[in-house]
Amino acid sequence: MASTRLLGSSDLSVSPIGLGGNVFGWTADKPTSHRILDAYVEAGGNFIDTADGYSHWAEGHVGGESEAVIGTWLEARGNRDDVIIATKVATKPGREGLAASNIHAALDESLERLHTDRVDLYYAHFDDPNTPLEETVAAFEEVRAAGKARYIALSNYTPDRIEEWCAIAAANDFAAPVALQPHYNLVHRRDVEGPGNRGEVAAAHQLGMVPYFSLASGFLTGKYRPTAESGAEATSPRGGWVEDYLRPECFAVVDVLNEVGAAHDAAPAAVALAWLRDRPGVVAPLASARTLEQLGPIVDALTLTLTPDETAALTQASDRV
Repeated sequence: MASTRLLGSSDLSVSPIGLGGNVFGWTADKPTSHRILDAYVEAGGNFIDTADGYSHWAEGHVGGESEAVIGTWLEARGNRDDVIIATKVATKPGREGLAASNIHAALDESLERLHTDRVDLYYAHFDDPNTPLEETVAAFEEVRAAGKARYIALSNYTPDRIEEWCAIAAANDFAAPVALQPHYNLVHRRDVEGPGNRGEVAAAHQLGMVPYFSLASGFLTGKYRPTAESGAEATSPRGGWVEDYLRPECFAVVDVLNEVGAAHDAAPAAVALAWLRDRPGVVAPLASARTLEQLGPIVDALTLTLTPDETAALTQASDRV
């Protein structure tokens, strides 16, 4: 059974790998999504992440599909109190941005789709430059005070805007955010590490980091291979997102993942998640699975322990990216 970790300054005890819900209702249909959720929980996972905008980008979708699938699962299993549910606002068509009225309406709609009366963690998904930050912060405090969201969190915010949000909350005696969701993995560290970057700001404000794109859109699973003609192949619904990684130094990281994985009889994805899980400030990397087979490495990463030498080898390979 996987141990749990406290998320930032909250009392939320979450599993060390979170299950991303972006594929639910998109590349994983409802029955498959329910099986994946069942298997994740049975393996000791309890931290499920979604957003009201998932999966509006797919043809014929309007957003809310992922929440709706999770909601039918929660209702069918009757296990709402056993899991930590996180969702986000700002990207669903018709519910874009972070105006106060939009936040209130969007959360009510998310709760209806999720078949619950509260979410454990509510994220501002993307900063909204067209709405005064004071208005946004106050609205998040209102939904928290109303019991509709237990804790508040930020995703994709710059260090300066994180500081500004926290200052507004402190000045008004509002609850501070408890988590930060950044883009972070073995081949993308520049936005998180280093002086004044997101990791430092998160530590200063006790924000637990919950990285997304933890497997670099599938690149760190090892499924992409260099080819003589084009440098690499990238054919999948998310393949276009990995083009920046189709370089020798990134493939060298995958080589080390394969070597470490072989020593543990573990997939490269499990090793990549375990490395990220144990980075300073990280509480629970997120990873998604559209099949039970893809879920295997995510479940393995809940308990996989890397040696200091293995961790160092991965970090050194990553340093060259």
